[in-house]
Amino acid sequence: MQWLPILPPRWISVTAGSIAIVCLWLRPRFRWLAWIALGAAWASWCGSTAMQARLPRDLEGRDFVVTGAISDLPQVRKDATRFVLTAEQVSLDGRRVMLHGRLRVAWYVTRGNTVPVMASCSRWRLSLRLKRPRGLVNPGGGDSERTALERGIVATGYVREDAANAPIGAPGLCINAVRDGIARDIASRVSDVHAAALLKAFAVGDTRDLNQRDWEVARANGVSHLIAISGFHVGVAAIAGIWLLQGVYWVWPGFGLRMPCAQAQALAALWVAALYSALAGFGLPTVRTLLMIAVVALMRCLRRQGGGAQSLALALIVILAMDPLAVLSAGFWLSFVGVAFLMLCLSAQGKGLKGFLGELSMGQLVMTLSLLPLTLWFFGEASLVGALSNLIAVPFVSFVIVPLALLGMLMLGLCPPLAAPVFWLAAALAHGQWWLLERMAGWPGAHWYLPEVRPWALVLATLGAWWLFLPRGVPLRGLGGLMFLPLLWPPLERPLNGGFQLWMLDVGQGLSVILRTRHHALVYDTGARYPSEFDLGEAAVLPSLRALGMDRLDVLMVSHADNDHAGGTQAVAAAFPAAERLAGEPARMPLPMLACEVGQAWDWDGVRFRVLSPSADQPNGKSNDRSCVLLVEGTGGRVLLTGDIDSQVESRLAKEVSQGPPLVLQVPHHGSRHSSSVAFISGLKPQWALVSAGWRNRFGHPHPAVVARYTGLRVPLLNTADQGAIQINMPSAGPPLVAATWRVYRARYWRE
Repeated sequence: MQWLPILPPRWISVTAGSIAIVCLWLRPRFRWLAWIALGAAWASWCGSTAMQARLPRDLEGRDFVVTGAISDLPQVRKDATRFVLTAEQVSLDGRRVMLHGRLRVAWYVTRGNTVPVMASCSRWRLSLRLKRPRGLVNPGGGDSERTALERGIVATGYVREDAANAPIGAPGLCINAVRDGIARDIASRVSDVHAAALLKAFAVGDTRDLNQRDWEVARANGVSHLIAISGFHVGVAAIAGIWLLQGVYWVWPGFGLRMPCAQAQALAALWVAALYSALAGFGLPTVRTLLMIAVVALMRCLRRQGGGAQSLALALIVILAMDPLAVLSAGFWLSFVGVAFLMLCLSAQGKGLKGFLGELSMGQLVMTLSLLPLTLWFFGEASLVGALSNLIAVPFVSFVIVPLALLGMLMLGLCPPLAAPVFWLAAALAHGQWWLLERMAGWPGAHWYLPEVRPWALVLATLGAWWLFLPRGVPLRGLGGLMFLPLLWPPLERPLNGGFQLWMLDVGQGLSVILRTRHHALVYDTGARYPSEFDLGEAAVLPSLRALGMDRLDVLMVSHADNDHAGGTQAVAAAFPAAERLAGEPARMPLPMLACEVGQAWDWDGVRFRVLSPSADQPNGKSNDRSCVLLVEGTGGRVLLTGDIDSQVESRLAKEVSQGPPLVLQVPHHGSRHSSSVAFISGLKPQWALVSAGWRNRFGHPHPAVVARYTGLRVPLLNTADQGAIQINMPSAGPPLVAATWRVYRARYWRE
């Protein structure tokens, strides 16, 4: 159901579900079909309910008065405090609005304004400017709209300046407040800030103080699952519960006359695992493990036999019944598929330490290969050193750091002075292990990128992994490796000589364009980088290049130094250090770049590239007029990239761009009203005009007058704010073709 571009009406879901229930009751031999229909109906109903819970479209961009409670750990940064507010009451212009759910909110730091301390579980009355969840849609990029649906986010927004913004009463008690308190206790007892940040992540899943570099190290080593508390940690906590109860029986043997030891241990394991899962924030891997432990504990209490596969299946059924939208999460698939492969492929390796080490090493190999297809599918990258990194990190974190963290938290309640040395030791060990992971992150293969994975290649590679780990004696097991070939060497559609491809990426209020000939690639502008450290070069440009199969960049051209065009330059340049760098304003750039000037030209694969502006003798006026203008000419079509030039430069360009094949125009300055004059448009006669602008941007780009000019001259206008990334193919023999707009090409029901 999650692949559908549009969900069926709710009455169809109700009808299908009712028929399925009747068939289950009256026609048992059709029960499998009935269960499938019932599951589809339930998933459709939950999906449509979640979409209907979002802020109505006609109320977007309005100011609301919201009363609610903070339901996560607020993230404090220099530019803003970000948090999730569970709405209790929402009003607009004094009237009640039926909006319930979670709101993702930012309270920005402005001149003369400081953001108050936002405590977990506290209730607030706030004035909020809200809109529906909306994200960027690019090749290989993340899908924030899918994430919002899966997490129950019904609106996003920011706090408006209002004297009435204030907390309501004292903060209540909830599990996030406990987590926040433990995190503060750790920070106060561990002097090394980075070591404390690591320990907080391992202890209570608090990742707020980890920076971008930390996450890069984690991805390079394939240990991201350990940072946010994996299901294995919950299992360790359950074992600790068993040991605690064994200590009770040792101190008080008579307790065995009141409760059988096996049943008591099962309940103790479940209780401690549930407590630790709550402290971890009830992430999906921890919930999966907790449910499996609950199944085993229930069977033990009922004196029934049950295997791991049955526990996993029951945990899966419970999660899907409670929240079918959980399948939108990458963690759902990685968690259940990984555990299923371990159960299917691992056999006893012997007893004692040798057996334990054998199962541990084989388990890391199984996890690395079995989850490789899914990792590439969801994230576009994998780590070839991940098996070795996990072989070191998993036992050390799970059997040393986590038990020490649990002991430290226990000491906080029993004897607070003793918690400090325990936390210090755990943090020192975590810091030492992280030092090793940082070294391994620089090894070859730590970051391994492949082009975008096709669904059929994903299925084949997963089956190949299963085939490779079949029991010994099964013939031709090695042939399972051949089923990875479509994943590792996917087919790429490259243009012929004389042709090229263009992608205008969806980078919000900014610009980034990718050009590819048969053997070369160029990036024109890199989007913005924000004070929150969100970098469009890292988040949009690089994933798109890798998803499109471009492992080499020949030229990085930045039109001018404004942040919305040049903010992501450092990230792209760091990923492709051999690329030639050109800029319209090299003196203002954060890294050395050559000047982009009139007269520069080169040929790639039968495609001509010419720089038309700025000239060396051009006066240093407005930054926008220094934009590097690039004309790309193939045998079948042309592209003119204009940056942010205004009408004065436009008048000169209209005369210089001679007649030729059909032209595709990047609309200057995002469609500002001082650009795209009638003379410029009529002189160029573009076949298509492309606008890169942010959804509901505060500048009103493209300006209605500009849109009217293009419409009046019968020039089709495409906007990344509406279409997502736009792909234009310039074949060597034929006119330009709009090959794909990503909001249509990757249509899903949760995308606006």
